[in-house]
Amino acid sequence: MSIFDTMESEVRSYSRAWPTVFTTGRGAVLRDESGRSFIDFFAGAGALNYGHNPPELKAALLGYLAGDGVTHGLDMHTSAKSVFLERLRDLILTPRGLDHRVQFPGPGGTNAVEAALKLARKVTGRHTVAYFERGFHGMTLGALAVTANPMKRAAAGVPLPHTVPVPFDHPADDDDQSTRRLTRALDATAEDTPLAAVVVETVQGEGGVNPARPTWLRALASWAEEHGTLLVVDDIQMGCGRTGPFFSFEQAGIVPDIICLSKSISGYGMPMALTLIRPEYDVWKPGEHNGTFRGYNPAFVTAARALELFWSDSTLETRTTTLGGQVGRALARTARRHGLPAPRGRGLAWGLPIDRPGAARAVCELAYRDGLLLETAGPHDEVVKVLPPLTVEHGQLEQGLGILDAAVASVVGVQAIVA
Repeated sequence: MSIFDTMESEVRSYSRAWPTVFTTGRGAVLRDESGRSFIDFFAGAGALNYGHNPPELKAALLGYLAGDGVTHGLDMHTSAKSVFLERLRDLILTPRGLDHRVQFPGPGGTNAVEAALKLARKVTGRHTVAYFERGFHGMTLGALAVTANPMKRAAAGVPLPHTVPVPFDHPADDDDQSTRRLTRALDATAEDTPLAAVVVETVQGEGGVNPARPTWLRALASWAEEHGTLLVVDDIQMGCGRTGPFFSFEQAGIVPDIICLSKSISGYGMPMALTLIRPEYDVWKPGEHNGTFRGYNPAFVTAARALELFWSDSTLETRTTTLGGQVGRALARTARRHGLPAPRGRGLAWGLPIDRPGAARAVCELAYRDGLLLETAGPHDEVVKVLPPLTVEHGQLEQGLGILDAAVASVVGVQAIVA
């Protein structure tokens, strides 16, 4: 372990929560160098929706590399990119009535958001973008400017102008109250400064797993259309099936002007991001937005195979919805037993709020010692986030939920005694 302490920057975080050296991963299980196994309810922060080393994707990747397939291609035409685009069109976009153009903005989700923000400003000629309380969109300056977390924003070291926060859907409000609150805030902002875009997660991940209701999302989409404001959906963590359907906004029946994808779009945890653009807004000049690693062909290979394997029919979507119900019921039982707020989530993205300072992090630490990987979320790390691979086995899911319940029992009991 000393090499990490002496060589790596102090900025590292997950390694502090899980102080071991991981060596192998398969499905929903990671193993460390001592041979210990961990059930993974973290899934690469949503980059591993199909688990670690899916065998069919690994076979496709190894075959491509063994045949000297192009690895680095910038935005050149390659056979790997061609196959991926065909699969994306035929299996994802066309069945959903979407005709968006595909931009490869760079290797990470923040690159997809940066491209979306630049393009929205170019299309509209406006500067200001609205973002939502507790939202998270990335750590580069443009994406950080539409991220709500004060600690992350402060790390920029410079002002983050031309953005404005507005209220997210609040579960304590009824549908009418929440949509009125939204439209009042947007109207007040637009009265002084017309908005180029609104950028939203339909289920906030890092912000504490906060799902927006379909009625609220439809109200947002309607407002944006009425005011000539582009609707940007950040589906980086909640897309690629995490909430059940491939896109998290499908349930609301809306069509975003721009869609940001990354994390699990490669299918294998490899760097890849997409910015999907309605054709009428694809006004880039050649090379106006670029990046050296926007064409990582091994990721195209595994992404195309993942779409073939998991999205040729509705099997995975149905399974995710079913397992999500199982997780929601289990977390609700845990919450009732220990007097905690109700869990929040959709599909296989869930958050268990623990309304005691430091308790959520303590639960994750105890779960790690018992062989379960979890992270916290929310503005004050007050939510235990449950994000297993969509391909998790039933037995692994039950075992992990049992470990979580026991950890909550131990921590909440200690907190109660201290209180």
